[in-house]
Amino acid sequence: MINVGFYYKVKEGHEKEFEETFSKVRSFLSSTKGFREARLYKRVDQPNEYMIYTEWEDLETFRKFILSREYKETTTYGKTILEGRPTHKVLHEVNETI
Repeated sequence: MINVGFYYKVKEGHEKEFEETFSKVRSFLSSTKGFREARLYKRVDQPNEYMIYTEWEDLETFRKFILSREYKETTTYGKTILEGRPTHKVLHEVNETI
């Protein structure tokens, strides 16, 4: 399993719009093979900064998603309501035996 954190800074006044767009994308993802979960977090001290946390079965499934038309359409739209370029980090779960 891999986890991906997407980090966004939203232009002031577009927070609700960003949150609604996230709901639509999560709805689309729910039917995507290999997708497990997505959660939206808002920074406490900077309410226009967000993190979207996602879980995927594997890296290949995530890569297919970021090459999809739906992802490209969302990122193109996002450029109109975001400050700067978003970042993301891809992590994989480490199974430790104690």
